[in-house]
Amino acid sequence: MRDICLTLPTNRECADTITTVGAEAAYAVQRFGVRVHLLVLDSADPATRARHAAAAAALPAVDGLVVHHLDEDAQRAFLYEVIDRSGVPGPDKLLDLMLPDAVSYGACTNRAFLIAAALGCASVHRRDSDSRYQWHDGAPVFPIEHELATLGRKAADAVDAVTENTLDPAHADKPVALAGGSFVGELSVDIGEILALDPEVYHDVVALWAPTGATEHEKLELVATSFTGAGGAPFTADRAVLDLPDIWHIDMCNIGLDHRVYERVPLPPATDTIGSDYFLHHLVHDATLPGVTHNRHIVNYYTPERRTGPGFTAYQLRYAKFLLSMLYLHPVYAETEAAGGALLDEQHHLRPEVIADSARRSAVTDRAENHRRLAELDRCYRRLGGKYAEFADHLAPRRARLLDEAQADIEDFALLIDAWGPLVRASKATPVDRLPR
Repeated sequence: MRDICLTLPTNRECADTITTVGAEAAYAVQRFGVRVHLLVLDSADPATRARHAAAAAALPAVDGLVVHHLDEDAQRAFLYEVIDRSGVPGPDKLLDLMLPDAVSYGACTNRAFLIAAALGCASVHRRDSDSRYQWHDGAPVFPIEHELATLGRKAADAVDAVTENTLDPAHADKPVALAGGSFVGELSVDIGEILALDPEVYHDVVALWAPTGATEHEKLELVATSFTGAGGAPFTADRAVLDLPDIWHIDMCNIGLDHRVYERVPLPPATDTIGSDYFLHHLVHDATLPGVTHNRHIVNYYTPERRTGPGFTAYQLRYAKFLLSMLYLHPVYAETEAAGGALLDEQHHLRPEVIADSARRSAVTDRAENHRRLAELDRCYRRLGGKYAEFADHLAPRRARLLDEAQADIEDFALLIDAWGPLVRASKATPVDRLPR
């Protein structure tokens, strides 16, 4: 039986989401005959974790559905054993990169990748705590329909599972590496209030993540497409396109990845940095691996804590760090795009050493552009006034530290790529019965 991992990382209350994702897991078992490991990686407070545990325990029993609800203690114990078994030097540093004290979108998904390897899963499918499903004809619209119909299959054999095939025949013998859709509802990055307050400032704030030297036209296009997902049009009928994946219309709340991708290269483990979990989108596309882009879009919404008080400050800081991370990620993206199919070996497997070398070269990029980004962000937030001006005051004394952290993050990414192969092999050698259920 084929094993797959449907994972929900969370650090906030989402008992209802656990219930709905559990329904998607049951659908996958019944529709495709797979064994689904529903993996809830829980970093919430104890009271919230208890509600999550109750929601997980209340899921209807389904043969072929195994629920794993792991708090951070359980995750840490698993990682400690894997890191020790791997023999990789610097175990304390690796444990910190895999399970940091701060929020890390990349690290939580990397943990899911290693646990999936331990469980013998062929693919990982990620959903988010602030997600819901669309409904059509009285039934939920589950993205896993397209993910399991295509992932891992040779592209030539997956044609019958899509509605449109625009893939260059040169890639037909490669496996489908990624399948995903987008979202409807609120912006994927919680800056919609800025757009409502001042569209000019919104343009300037979003354009800050453009590559160094981007033209004004390129920035306008970037701003127009960034964070908007699929807009608001409801699902009416399936559309699934086989091609190189359309990474601008695939989001991490709605994605499935073949094991031959995430077992070769991890995600950047940067802390307090939104967007740090999107690296594999670029890598799969640039390496000319086939993907399926579908329209079973997730419904996105935001919880109120991101818009007031400490939650607002924390989220805006994550956005600032996202902007700074681009100084180092854009050069890597440029190199992977130029390399194209050379990123793959003869078996169509990603070559991780190429990515690690690129990340190390990027780490010495001159910081002038990041100084400019911080100065421009300060100007924009002070123009908005109110809580945004207060955040500018919060950000100003932290500039030097943030600049250092952005560089350290790309260096840590290279280090983790080097260690990733041994970590994956060690995960596969870790007994599955050590994982809580």
